[in-house]
Amino acid sequence: MAYRRTERVIRRQAERHDAIVSAAGEAASEGGMAAVQIAPVAARAGIASGTVYRYFPSKTELIGALVATSAEREIAAVQRAASAAPGPLSALAAAVATFAARGLRDRKLAWAVIAEPADADTDAVRLAYRTALAGEFEALVATAVAGGHLEADAAQAVPALLGALIEGLVGPLAPDVADDPARAREAVQALTLFVLRGLGVVDARARGLVAQATSGAEVAVQP
Repeated sequence: MAYRRTERVIRRQAERHDAIVSAAGEAASEGGMAAVQIAPVAARAGIASGTVYRYFPSKTELIGALVATSAEREIAAVQRAASAAPGPLSALAAAVATFAARGLRDRKLAWAVIAEPADADTDAVRLAYRTALAGEFEALVATAVAGGHLEADAAQAVPALLGALIEGLVGPLAPDVADDPARAREAVQALTLFVLRGLGVVDARARGLVAQATSGAEVAVQP
């Protein structure tokens, strides 16, 4: 009986932890990282501020959990897309298109957890996400190079690749197309094509890869 009670307690704690992180994500979706504050997040989660502090003693730790959760979710989606593709270039195209499309679904949250100007503590917790994401794309580029499909330097190309995706889709200069599914799909296709061309894929081949990559469920841009 005591064991079952302990299981229930652990489950409730995990559910409350997840609810707090989810509320923080909702806040970031509306107002960026500046909106992730303990009291408003607690109100969204339907709990007291003191309860939030029991799980996250500081705002930095709450932001760290939000970034880590977002990173795990987005990297898993990239991995799924790449692993389902039939070849190295298809895997790279699928990963790029998937990351781009998912970012467009919630531009403000995507920008907040990866690149929005913030304080040093927030930048530090986000660096792990950017590093892990770069590692995924670098491995895909390196596999394509090893197979003779590309001649790019993966270590140099990937930061440029990520910069194009982040600034071109969710950065402050990117057009806001998230509410228009047709334009959002065009944006994903255009950025994926831009990345493939930049890596040296010839145009006809790149266009075919983009068409293939943007036909999957993971790159649906509708909310």
